[in-house]
Amino acid sequence: MRLRHEPLELATTYDFRISSMDARRRHENLLVRIEHEGLEGLGEAAPSRYYGESRVLAGAALDAWAPHLGEDPFALEALGARLDSVLKGQWAARAALDMALYDWIGRKLGLPVWRLLGLDAAAAPRSCVTLGMAPPAEMEEKLETVLDFPLVKVKLGAPGDVENLRRIRRRYTGKLQVDANTAWSPADAVRVLREIEPLGIELVEQPVPREDLAGLRWVRERSGIPVFADESAHHLRDLGALAGCVDGVNLKLMKTGGLREMLRMIHAARALGLKVMLGSMVESSLALSAAAQLAPLADYLDLDGHWLLADDPFAGAPLERGVIALSERPGLGVVPASRTGGAS
Repeated sequence: MRLRHEPLELATTYDFRISSMDARRRHENLLVRIEHEGLEGLGEAAPSRYYGESRVLAGAALDAWAPHLGEDPFALEALGARLDSVLKGQWAARAALDMALYDWIGRKLGLPVWRLLGLDAAAAPRSCVTLGMAPPAEMEEKLETVLDFPLVKVKLGAPGDVENLRRIRRRYTGKLQVDANTAWSPADAVRVLREIEPLGIELVEQPVPREDLAGLRWVRERSGIPVFADESAHHLRDLGALAGCVDGVNLKLMKTGGLREMLRMIHAARALGLKVMLGSMVESSLALSAAAQLAPLADYLDLDGHWLLADDPFAGAPLERGVIALSERPGLGVVPASRTGGAS
C-alpha cells in the first residue's frame, strides 16, 4: 500500500470560538490517500491544539507509519498492531488513516461502509448545528442562519452565558443543547444549569475539566439536565470510569483514532448504560461522512462541520438543515464537491 498526504485548508464562515480555544477561522487539516491495486481510499485528519496535535505532527506520524502498512488493507487488526508498535498517539492522523482504509475496502467491494457493518441507514438521527461563543450582536447574526434547524448546540463558558441563552430561546423554538468544553467548576456548573433548565435544555456536554470525574458525577446528581462527557471520553479504557458519572458520551473519530475504535466504544457505552453522541471537530464532509457510517448506532449526532465551512471541498452524508443521508456510493460515499449528485 502507498500512503500520501497533503494539506487540506478549511475556513469557517464565522470565527469559531469555544471556552478552551482561541477564536479562529482558518483550520489546517490533512487529506490522506491510500493507494493499492489501482484504487484509492481517502481520509481526513483534523488535528487539535487542545490535545497537543498539529498538521506537522500528524504528517510526521503518517510518514512514520507508511513503511509498516503492508499489502493487505483488509488485515485491519494486524495492521493496527504494527502501527502501535511504531508510534502511539496522534489520534487525528490515525483516524485519517483508518477511514482511508475503510474507504478503500468499501470501494474494492463496491459497498458503502455502513452496509459492510450491517447497519440501517434509515435509523440515523438528525444532527445538531453548533453556535460557537460570540458577542450578542454576532450571536444574533449566527442565529439567523440556523433558525430552521431542528436542533442547535450552543457553546458556553463565558460571562453572560445565561442571558445569551435566554436571548436565543426567545427566537429559537427547536431543541437546544449546551456545551461548556470544561469551562466550569462543579459548583458553577450546577448554578448555571439550574438557571437555564427552564429553557428546555436537552443535555449539557463536559461542564467540568476532563480529569474531574468526581465533578461530573457531582453535577449529574444535582442537575435536571442530562450530562454528557466529551473531553473525558477518548478511548475504550475511559468508559468504565465514566459509568455512573454521566448520562452519555460524545465520541469523535479524531479522539478515538478511527472507526474501529469508535465502533468498539459505542457497543461498550451501550453495555454500560450510556447514551451515545457522535461528534466532530471542524472537518469537511469527508471526515463527517466517515463518522456518519456509524450514525445508525447513535442517539444524537453533532456532525455539523459541513454547515460551518465557507467552502466544503467534498460532498457526502451531511446534506442540509440537520439531515445526515447515508449514500449507496461505495466506501465512505464521498465525492468532490463539484460532483454532487444527491444522497444515492
